[in-house]
Amino acid sequence: MIETKLTIKDYDSPERPTWCPGCGDFGILNAVKLALLQLNIAPHEVLIVSGIGCGSKLPHYLKSNGLHTLHGRSLPIATGVRLANHDLKVMVVHGDGDGYGMGLGHMMHAIRRNVDLVDLVQNNQVYGLTKGQFSPTSDPGYISKTSPEGTIEAAVNPIALAISAGATFVARGFAGDPKHLAGIIQQALEHSGYALVDVLQPCVTFNRVNTYDWYRDRVYKVEESNGYDASDPVAAFKVALEWGNRIAIGVLYRGRVRPTFEEQTTVLAAGPLAKRPVENRFSRAQLEALRAEFF
Repeated sequence: MIETKLTIKDYDSPERPTWCPGCGDFGILNAVKLALLQLNIAPHEVLIVSGIGCGSKLPHYLKSNGLHTLHGRSLPIATGVRLANHDLKVMVVHGDGDGYGMGLGHMMHAIRRNVDLVDLVQNNQVYGLTKGQFSPTSDPGYISKTSPEGTIEAAVNPIALAISAGATFVARGFAGDPKHLAGIIQQALEHSGYALVDVLQPCVTFNRVNTYDWYRDRVYKVEESNGYDASDPVAAFKVALEWGNRIAIGVLYRGRVRPTFEEQTTVLAAGPLAKRPVENRFSRAQLEALRAEFF
């Protein structure tokens, strides 16, 4: 962290978002900026890794280190970054198709390894970039271009999956409440280990069911519920199964902190690989031979 007090403008990118007017990704972008500001994390101290999709353009619209990668492959790439330089705050930002479709297996292994990163999934329950096909989180019966009679597939429940897989920080936010979402992201960034932040993100162009008004009629904040204990996995799992008339947002589960993957990797005990002199491990002749072979 730096001593200089930052302002929200320090995170502004010269690129203007090309998202549809009213897209939930605007709220998510503002929430990410606000969370970084609240923690006084400078742009050079954070890396945003994304996949493919509308929301995966977020690194272009935020002044920070950014890495725009492959569809469904954000987490393994972010894991590599985190292992190479665990002084960086690493956040993965991608959609439900990217994270819960092709990337679902990577999510399970990132949880199992407990890599210290924030996995922020923009969950709009549709493939927005490719014109509105149903996604892994679309509700059964959802009508789309690829399911004209309504999808017959059961929806993925990422909250329940993450809790059952052993994640120690599982949260859900709403793009229509950026300030509340920023507080969740801030807590996720402060957490040691894998942190899932599932964000209910209305797609105003293709998803005419799960709208801002639809969510506002249903979401409630668990921290305002009397007696809710986020450290209780049974209570968290029960809340995770709620959908339809009531949808919980906030930090739904915060388990006992366990060692991260980086902390248990002995080769990293001497510090981040990115900050160690290469010459200490290889001779100049070996480095030149590698350079000649690959470049």
